[in-house]
Amino acid sequence: MELRRLRRVWTRVFSLAWPVMAEQTFRTAMRTTDIVVTALFSPAAVVAIGLADLYARFPLRIGLGLGGGAIALSSQDTGAGATDTRDEAVTQAILLGAISGLPFVVFGLFLGEFAIDVFGRLVGQPTPAEVVALGSVYLAIVFATAPARHVALVAARALQGTGDTRTPMYVNVLANSVNIAGSVLLGLGLWGFPRLEIVGVGLATAAANVLTAGLLSAAIYGSWADASFTRPRDLTITRQLLRVSAPRMAEGFGSEIAEFPFNALLLGFGEAVNAGFQIGRRVYQQVTGPLSRGYNVAASVLVGQALGAGDPDDARFNGWAVAGLGVVTVGTIGLVLVVLAPWLVSIFTADAETAAYAVDFARVYGIAGAALVTFSALSGSLQGASETRIPLVARVSGMFGSFLGLSWLLGRTLGLGPAGAYVGVLLAYCWMAVVVAWGFGSTGWAARAAEMMAARGTGDAEPDR
Repeated sequence: MELRRLRRVWTRVFSLAWPVMAEQTFRTAMRTTDIVVTALFSPAAVVAIGLADLYARFPLRIGLGLGGGAIALSSQDTGAGATDTRDEAVTQAILLGAISGLPFVVFGLFLGEFAIDVFGRLVGQPTPAEVVALGSVYLAIVFATAPARHVALVAARALQGTGDTRTPMYVNVLANSVNIAGSVLLGLGLWGFPRLEIVGVGLATAAANVLTAGLLSAAIYGSWADASFTRPRDLTITRQLLRVSAPRMAEGFGSEIAEFPFNALLLGFGEAVNAGFQIGRRVYQQVTGPLSRGYNVAASVLVGQALGAGDPDDARFNGWAVAGLGVVTVGTIGLVLVVLAPWLVSIFTADAETAAYAVDFARVYGIAGAALVTFSALSGSLQGASETRIPLVARVSGMFGSFLGLSWLLGRTLGLGPAGAYVGVLLAYCWMAVVVAWGFGSTGWAARAAEMMAARGTGDAEPDR
């Protein structure tokens, strides 16, 4: 009986997750293409785009945070059949996303050089001038479309919450294909296009952001999607969106803030170490990232819709089932990556020193694959239940305690060099997985979700436990 139930859940997971996986495959392929193209310019260009992308993740984290609120409310209200409150939550989340992207436009235009140069200052040595120049230009271009990036992220997750994972896939596959083509054509100057190098890579990304936001907004405005725009009226929905989104954003911010001194630490070991980290992590993300993101979204939808339908037991089973499927699939792929890392890294760089460090980092991420997907799936489950505080504690404690703290202690203070970072990265993700597993198994997230649904008028049902 339980085996049949598990099979049904896994079938539903795949039906929800495969469009997300396809979408993310193109997204990670786009980022991979950017690094491959950039690597043809110089190692400094790889470092520049890697450091600039640390800042570019802040709009990403805000978009994902607001998207987390949107998918939680959207999935719960869809499960309860409350389309009016769902549509208002979708509309409010998208508006908040667009407004919150404006400060990044100003930051990119006026603080780009300082932002890239700060990495060298953290370790008491100047950041190479070429890295500062290239990174600041790329950052200004990408940040100019931060509002569009927010709208795209929030709209995609709002639609996914309704169970529609295909519309975001169609749009993102198209936009990322445009991005990939633009990076190659404008970066390398092929087929008569000007060779703009890192500027061309940035312009391609910016164009894709605008295209994605426009198409997803059109889908919601028209009759293509189940969700619709409506006039915002209910401040309770606004408060709940922020209540769910704020920990999600803080989680992302904490993670990215920890990345700054971590990257400075690696840069202190040498440019090849930092470049190797960028490539090694990209190899892992290209291979397993789409699956992890797919499981995260599927878990949010299944748990949220089950809670909306008044069945917390089903929500709990669904969450564990998604995590188990993730461990079986992504965990296995991670171990295969350990073996194939040298071949995969060779696609990105021919520099022997950079490649050696990239292989090491790729293998570390491969070993951590089961822990990473457990964290991703159970974080998605908790998000679907409007509980984003536990993933916040898990990620921030893991990033500062081990990813940064232990890496700095072992690598710099005790003199182990990059090997200290390998240990810190691995243990960080193991810790994060343990914390969210405890939170999903032991805390009262079902009651919290029921209270929030009742407050916004979605339903009055109380959870069984």
